Amino acid sequence: MSKAQLTRTGILRMALGGGAADTLLPAEGGGGRRAPFLLRALRIAVVVCLYWFISIAMVFLNKYLLDSPSLRLDAPLFVTFFQCALTAALCLGLSLGAACGPPCSGLPTLRLDPKVSRSVLPLSAVFIGMVTSNNLCLKHVGVAFYNVGRSLTTVFNVLLSYLLLKQTTSLYALLACGVIIGGFWLGVDQEGAEGTLSWTGIFFGILASLCVSLNAIYTKKVLPVVDGSIWRLTFYNNVNACVLFFPLMLLLGEFRSLYHFDKLGSPSFWGMMTLGGVFGFAIGYVTGLQIKFTSPLTHNVSGTAKACAQTVLAVIYFEETKSFLWWTSNLMVLGGSFAYTWVKGLEMRKVQEDPSVKSGERNETGV
Repeated sequence: MSKAQLTRTGILRMALGGGAADTLLPAEGGGGRRAPFLLRALRIAVVVCLYWFISIAMVFLNKYLLDSPSLRLDAPLFVTFFQCALTAALCLGLSLGAACGPPCSGLPTLRLDPKVSRSVLPLSAVFIGMVTSNNLCLKHVGVAFYNVGRSLTTVFNVLLSYLLLKQTTSLYALLACGVIIGGFWLGVDQEGAEGTLSWTGIFFGILASLCVSLNAIYTKKVLPVVDGSIWRLTFYNNVNACVLFFPLMLLLGEFRSLYHFDKLGSPSFWGMMTLGGVFGFAIGYVTGLQIKFTSPLTHNVSGTAKACAQTVLAVIYFEETKSFLWWTSNLMVLGGSFAYTWVKGLEMRKVQEDPSVKSGERNETGV
């Protein structure tokens, strides 16, 4: 996950797994009748295409805002702050429109409770680390290498699951993680050989991978504080992030950079900023749609395929020439991610079908 496209995806997936009641997602079937096969296939195709479009467009748009030579805006925290503020505003706006009926009728009423906000604060700190490191990684590496640069999320998932939750991982899943690590190091080596390696970008890519894993763990812990509501959690998380971003922007001198920014009054600049914020909010929704209309396993496979398409599009768009070993590193990361997803899917299905497995063992098999 992406988000910088992972910025809100992990939270929404956790909520879907936890059975949150208040959701914008439509019911897949009504009255016990299943839609005709052709209609269901068309709906799945539309949802997958929408996910691909929003996810890829958001990465390219964020790359423009963070590192465009024509824009020359050296304020990555401000870009992230604006997207968080817009997400909070959209959550509040949708909540106020809840009385208007579908599709907003299922949303809870949002109000800021300082006590709840303090309880969510530890998650918000991890969330800030996640979205900031994602954007800083994207700022310092090319879009084509972005997927490899922050590809260690799965590895950190396994490591943190063992260290914090005492959950073991099967040999086949560990082998898949080994392939991902090999692809990552080969990619770093090839970026260095081509003279495009940014150790700053690599550092923030590894940090982003770690924060994405921590974000999933803290989300599961904090969800009961907001009564299992993903929308309340998203609202509080982004409001807290906006408050915490202010001293960081002041410390790093971004207000000075904004003061001297020559396009601060440009409608096109603010249009691009707003579009990036809308995409950042929408990626969580379309991720939920894709999971609902397919399955978590299919969603992960789709995400892997999307990352491949994103890499190819970036190489074509930026007119880059990559070596055979560079492409091999990408294939290793994508192949390892797909293999891990497939193995964990088979393990979870086996656990669900075996009634003799105890509940504790079921939890250990989960991702």
